[in-house]
Amino acid sequence: MNKVHKTDAEWRAQLSPEEYQVARLKGTERPFTGRYWDTTTHGIYRCVGCGTPLFESDTKFDAGCGWPSYFEPIDPANVREERDTSHGMVRTEVMCNVCGTHLGHVFPDGPPPTGLRYCINSLSLKFEPAE
Repeated sequence: MNKVHKTDAEWRAQLSPEEYQVARLKGTERPFTGRYWDTTTHGIYRCVGCGTPLFESDTKFDAGCGWPSYFEPIDPANVREERDTSHGMVRTEVMCNVCGTHLGHVFPDGPPPTGLRYCINSLSLKFEPAE
């Protein structure tokens, strides 16, 4: 897997200020405000930083949390998980394994078949509708 490495200036030039805050500084968007939280169109959700395919619309579900939620990534090798102890909580952070973009967190309270809920910031994604 070829990793993407950019300078801070390159990231700032590529991303909007809001995307930069979430993708590079591990921020989060407010629930029910993201561009994809209620999208039901078929397609692929890609990393905003490098375009890596991350989630398919067929794995998206309404978790009621206000963020796009998926029960599995397209390819587990495209996402990296790390322990996150920020904000007085213990969570599992999810990042793009190609460019390190912060995507969100994964929780063990999702639907079958995986039982996982990948709770992802819309600002970390670019949607590619199916043709």
